[in-house]
Amino acid sequence: MSADKVIAIVTGASRGAGRGIAIALGSHGATVYVTGRSEKKGDHALPGTIYETAEAVTAAGGKGIAVRCDHGDDAQVAALIAQVEKEQGRIDILINNAAAIYDSLNAPGRFWEKPLDSVDLLDVGLRSGFIASWHAAPIMAKQGKGLVIFTSASGAVHYAFGPAYGVHKAGMDKMASDMAVDFRDVGVAAISIWLGALQTERMDVMLDAEPEKYGHLKAILETPNYTGHIIWALYHDPELMELSGKTLIGAEIGPKYGILDEGGVQPMSYREMLGVAPHEQYPAVIH
Repeated sequence: MSADKVIAIVTGASRGAGRGIAIALGSHGATVYVTGRSEKKGDHALPGTIYETAEAVTAAGGKGIAVRCDHGDDAQVAALIAQVEKEQGRIDILINNAAAIYDSLNAPGRFWEKPLDSVDLLDVGLRSGFIASWHAAPIMAKQGKGLVIFTSASGAVHYAFGPAYGVHKAGMDKMASDMAVDFRDVGVAAISIWLGALQTERMDVMLDAEPEKYGHLKAILETPNYTGHIIWALYHDPELMELSGKTLIGAEIGPKYGILDEGGVQPMSYREMLGVAPHEQYPAVIH
């Protein structure tokens, strides 16, 4: 399959991880549908819009297509998938990255002392990933090939920012594991990837606001693009289905494909930094 025929969807790509992943896929010639709610300056406190990301995808060598989509609205998600199928006839890669992240996430205090909005991650983040996958799955199954990615992090297996965040990350890993069972006989892979601490617009704000708390992260930050290159390599790996259902640490799988971050940097693995690793799914299956 030629690169210009690879059709990808990156949810939550106005900024942050989604933006970097989309641009990286574009650099390989992919057509990338960029979703999110930010259409103009001021739609979000942080900079970035779906149109800016789509333009950056095209500038990188691919074709960026912006689609405004509120991933908390099932009807809008259904319309997104239908639009891509109608316009392209296929969906090759779906990256479930949209998440309701608020400034209160990393605020001090226990979960009941913070605003209740942190629980929105279970809607736009966890549930939204299931909904998008549910609509894309039959299209991919008919093709006989596809890749569903969930962007996750080590908070799936240790405390980070409170229970809502942890459940979101653990749920992303678990959805990849269980969707892989249903996908097994149709040639579609589902994988969760732990991203490192990312050099994003939000991280810049955190570093400026609390340098004593987050300053140490500067030495280990990954660019958001790094994971996009890994996803591209995964999709083209002849042994992709053997990885289906797994949770991969990006910093560990990158070297398998000879992928380094910008400046030739090899990101550090959570296994090395924190002594943690993804949970392994047991092989038992109950239908």
